Parts: sequence; C-alpha cells; structure tokens
Amino acid sequence: MMATRLKQFGLLLFSMLICGVAFFQMFERTTGGFPQNYLWMLAFVGALFLTSWGLPLRFQPYANQAIMCCVMVLTGTGIMMIARIDQDSNTSVAFKQLLWLSIALVLANLLVIFMKDYRVLRRFSYVSMVIGLVLLLSPMLPVIGSEQYGARIWVKIPGLGSFQPSEFAKLFLAFFFASYLYDHRDQLAVGGKKVLGLQLPRIKDLGPIIVVWIVSMGVLVVQHDLGTSLMFFAMFVSMLYVATGRTSWIVIGFIAFAVGAFAAANIFSHVGARVDAWLHPFDSAQYNKEYGGSYQLVTGIFGLASGGLMGTGLGQGHPSLTPIANSDYIYAALGEELGLTGLMAILMLYLLIIAAVLILLNTYPLLACQTLVFQAKQSILTEAQMIASNLAELGELGESGVEQVMTLVGDSNLTRIVVTNFVMVETGQPLHYYDLSKLPHHEITVVDDVEMTMQALDGQDVYHASFRDNAFRSEAAAPVIYCGNTIGGVYLYKYDTEQAEILLGLQSNLRNITLVVCVFAVLVSVILSRMMTRRMNDLLAAIRAFHSGSDTQPISVK
Repeated sequence: MMATRLKQFGLLLFSMLICGVAFFQMFERTTGGFPQNYLWMLAFVGALFLTSWGLPLRFQPYANQAIMCCVMVLTGTGIMMIARIDQDSNTSVAFKQLLWLSIALVLANLLVIFMKDYRVLRRFSYVSMVIGLVLLLSPMLPVIGSEQYGARIWVKIPGLGSFQPSEFAKLFLAFFFASYLYDHRDQLAVGGKKVLGLQLPRIKDLGPIIVVWIVSMGVLVVQHDLGTSLMFFAMFVSMLYVATGRTSWIVIGFIAFAVGAFAAANIFSHVGARVDAWLHPFDSAQYNKEYGGSYQLVTGIFGLASGGLMGTGLGQGHPSLTPIANSDYIYAALGEELGLTGLMAILMLYLLIIAAVLILLNTYPLLACQTLVFQAKQSILTEAQMIASNLAELGELGESGVEQVMTLVGDSNLTRIVVTNFVMVETGQPLHYYDLSKLPHHEITVVDDVEMTMQALDGQDVYHASFRDNAFRSEAAAPVIYCGNTIGGVYLYKYDTEQAEILLGLQSNLRNITLVVCVFAVLVSVILSRMMTRRMNDLLAAIRAFHSGSDTQPISVK
C-alpha cells in the first residue's frame, strides 16, 4: 500500500512539473517574464492539490487516487491556454479560473474530511432535487440571469464574473436520480408487454422518464442549450438501466430524445441553425451569418490546420482569432499550439480517467455487495452458538439427545448441521459426528471434510464465508461446553445461490454498461476523426492550390 501511495505521489509531482514548465514557457514567450500574481496563485493551487492527495491517506485510506494526476494535467493545461489567450485579448479569465479551482479544491477537501459515508446523501434526495432544479432554472431569472451568444445559461456574480449553474445542478440531480432509482428499482424493473422481442416497462412506470424528458426538452427550448439537455437525459437513462438491468429503458430513452431533438431542430430556429452550421460549415450563407453561423467553427478548423502534427509551440500561435476560444473552442486553441500530438495526449488522459472509472465500476459495487452479504451471513455463527447452548444442557452428546435438539432446528434454511462428540477423540477412537441428514437412519459418519470442527473443539468460535462457483458459502462452528469442559462442537454450513444470482446480475449489467461505453467511445472517435481528417484534407488541398496559383476555378470545401 505504501509503495503504491509513493508512486502516486511521484506522478503527482511529475504532473505539477509538467504544468509549471508549460506556464513558464508560455509566459516567457508572450510577456518575457513570469507574472508575480500567477506565481503565488499557482503555488497556492499546487499546495491544495498536495493537500487533496494527503487527506485521503488519513480519512479515506482505501480511496483510489490514480486519476488525480490526469485531472491535474488536464486542469493545468486548460488554464494555461486560457492564460495564453488572455495575453492577446487583454483579459484576466485565467486568474478567475484559478480562483474557482481553489474554491473547488477546498470544498472537495472538506467533503473528504466530513463525509464519511456517501450514503447519507439519500436522506436529502428531494432537497437535492429542489436545489438542482433551482440551479438549472436560475439563468432565467431577470436580474442575475445572462444570455450570451444566443444561450441563456449564465449567472453573473459580482467580482467573480459569470458561471454556468447547470454544472452544479448535475451533481444534485445525480444524487436525486440515484436515490429515487434505489428506492423504486423493483417497480421499474417489472416488465410489461413484449414488442418485437423487447420487454417494455409498464405504462405507469413511464412517469419518471417522461418527467425527465419534459425537463430536458424544456432546457433545450428555453435556454437554447442542446448539450445540457442531452447530458441530463442521458445521465438519467443510464442510471435507470444500472438500477433495473432492462435494455428497454435505453431504447425508449434514445428514441424519446431523438424524436424531441428532431422536432426542436425543425420547430425552433436556433436549434436548426446549430445543426446546419455543423453540417455545412464552409457554406457562404452559414459562414456569413451574424448569429448561429459557422464562422467560429471554420476559424477553429483553420487553427487546427495551422497547428499541424507538432503545433506552432506555446505562445507562438494565434488562438485568439477564434471567437470565444477560451471557453467553447479551447480544444482548437490547444490543437493550434500543441498540434495533433498534444491533442492525442490530452485525449489519452481522458481515456485513462474513463478506464479508471470503468475499472472501479466493475469492482467496487461487487466487492461492496459481497461484503454486505458476508456481514449478513455472519448470523450463522449466532445460530451455531444457540445450538451449542442447547446441547450443553444435555451434559452428554448421546444420539437420542442430539437428535432431539437437532430436530428442533431441522426446519431452518441451513444446508448442513453437524454435531461432534469430543469423548470419542479422548478415547482414541476416530472422530465421528452426527449429521442431521443421516440421523433418521441412525448413522454415525466418520469426519472427513469438516476442518472447522477441530477449532471449535479447542474452544474457539469460528466463522468463514466465501463466494465461488456462483454461490455464497458460509460456515460456522462453536464449542459445546458443559461445566467448563468442551464436550463437543457444532458445525453449520449454508449454500446460497439466490443472492449469488442477484450479484451476478449486477455484474452482468455493469459489464454491459462498460461494453456500451467502450463501443460508443470508439465509434465517436472513429466518426469524428474521419470527419475532421476529411475536412482538414480538403482545406489543406485548397490552401496548396491557392499557393500554387491554380485558383482559376472555384474550390469547394464541404
């Protein structure tokens, strides 16, 4: 454990070095020196990251800190590029971003200290829902709400600028969704009629997904924010699938959102304008639009093209030419100065975070469920102790007395009950025991596989549980003590497949989610790569044709 922690600490220091070198190189090339305000602020943020690494060692010793290095490099790279754009735009967005980052790290550290068990959030499920909806709708308020570039998703705070409350609403609504689905997963898992081989849910169980669909479409229509509405709806549908394991919810959710988005694109002009600009960015009509056109998109593509494979270098490009490059098009700005190689490194960091989350998703819930089952099955030791107490009143473990006591507990759900007579061991005879399943035939069996009984004969209470061969197996043994002497032992064994089936079903659902996420990530990566490659190739061909002087014919770049 300590070796792993030291490796993680070394990676964190290396991540801090990467960020520090990037800031130093950028400032040296743009301003000729390192600004003092940034120097102290970055040192403070670095100290907060080190604190975030150290606190879990004390309060959450089993926490996985592998992704902290990736998060730090991504955060530092993004703020560095924002600071780079600030130099050309004469703004101070990066410094405010560092203030927000400091606040976020302080709050995260407080959570690590004071929130011992995340399950306490279930007590505030509906409070989380109210807070999430208030944050989501707060940009619509007339005083603090602000509309920028056609989307009303901002809230102004004096001194700190503006922020998107939907980023915080994600957390609170996720808490509410998780709590709601936990409490109602049994009802939602009940299937209705089958249509085309798909088990549809009952009509009365469609209420939650209809409500969330309406809220998502409302965000899309009122706030003009397609991304946020898609994120909320996808989050709820995926959590619904995790809770119930029914693929029908995924299909219904996808169809519902596709229908709503298609209708919104045709009914509301701002949604259709975004889609047209994405499909035909180089069309002159789209490019020259004052609002909702493709000027920003095309400028970002030019920036990516000028970056090439290795980039222009930090501080040597022109990322500020792209409108709102420090927010919407930070990826294009990074591609211009870091090149395709730097972008691939950034994407790899995201993939590492996704891989770590998927590994955790496939291990922690299963381990937690196994631990809960093992704790619940520890009651078998109490049963063994009760049987031993009743047998101790006999004074001697004869066949008739043992049969009488064991018959009383014979209707329990235990798989096997065994009582061993210690007197046979003292007289040098082979160790025998009374098996409940063989008492009606008056058979005495020689011990061959009950090792825990020997520990019980030494006066020890023994318990052991395991999960193997798709079943939970729990064993317990307790000594039978009469007048201070051990006269025998009780051995209980239980074989449970019902709870094992539940655990295996959860494992199957998690594996399917992992597979879907991986396939989706691969498909999106392939599609976007082909689209970007085709457009950049067309653009580079047009640039080469222009430089060679063969521009007598109009060049079409679609």
